[in-house]
Amino acid sequence: MTQDGGAVVPKSSEEPDFLVVVAAAIVQGGRLLVVSKKVAPEVFYLPGGKPDVGERPMEALVRELDEELGVCPLDPRFLAEVEALAALEGVPMKMTVFEASISQVPRPAAELADLRWISGAEPGVQLAPAVRDQVLPLLRQNGLLA
Repeated sequence: MTQDGGAVVPKSSEEPDFLVVVAAAIVQGGRLLVVSKKVAPEVFYLPGGKPDVGERPMEALVRELDEELGVCPLDPRFLAEVEALAALEGVPMKMTVFEASISQVPRPAAELADLRWISGAEPGVQLAPAVRDQVLPLLRQNGLLA
């Protein structure tokens, strides 16, 4: 993966040994935007999703944020490549995370149960392991979260 998101999802008919995901770390006012899906409303994730076949990560990010939240990422920048166990699927995952801002108010699409702006210290908010263990510490280290 290049930092500009230039890698392309393989056009192979074989499934990779891991789940490929692209996500956005959207931070405003020291708070991170997280979403939950109706299939597991108790677990919060970064907004994003799986790239379509042949779709570049940045293209997938733009499409997923539009589909899930009705927003477009502004000034997206590569933040990290995260490897973890996918919380719902229980399979290995490689998640490309872009830091981005948005100018519109996010509105959850039908597949989403909820969205929240969090500091990461809220009691009772169950975060996906990749967000809790890797993304939050990285955002704090970079001075983006309070």
